[in-house]
Amino acid sequence: MLLLPLVLLGIAWFQESLDQLLFGGRWALPMVHGGPFWGVLTAPFSHSDWSHLVSNSLWFLPLSYLVLLNGVRAYVAVWIGVYATAAMVWLWLPVASHGLSGVVYGLLAYLLLIGWLEKRPLSVILSLGCLLAYGGLLPALLPFLNPPGVSWIGHISGFVGGLIAAVAVQRRPSPPELLR
Repeated sequence: MLLLPLVLLGIAWFQESLDQLLFGGRWALPMVHGGPFWGVLTAPFSHSDWSHLVSNSLWFLPLSYLVLLNGVRAYVAVWIGVYATAAMVWLWLPVASHGLSGVVYGLLAYLLLIGWLEKRPLSVILSLGCLLAYGGLLPALLPFLNPPGVSWIGHISGFVGGLIAAVAVQRRPSPPELLR
């Protein structure tokens, strides 16, 4: 399963390559309010240009592998959480969004919360390490700190999806045995 993030990223690179080579950058597959539902599914793999894809790729791979330290179940849960919150945005908010950044924020949210929920030494170290290494991404959750054209809604919905995933898959410590 270590290939899973590379395969998913490969899909995004393939889509961008087709877009740039065959369609001159005009073949985006975003999630658009009122548009087809498949836009929710294709949005993470669609980017506005090469720099958008490269930027997301640099965050996506390391965060993916850090989540995979907790297992494939956790990784899949983040993707499901991100898709679930994206579907709610698609249904209710008049915005468009695309790119892996929603997934990046979902992965980051999972990593930040899982240590606090599980209170296991490795999970706590992972959460604190991610806060130190990736905490600089957190201001982009605020609309007034995003440049025009950047979907802070996509960031925040992905972040919420990652929080939901952490709550859903946390490993609860087994209760201590009663002394007899």
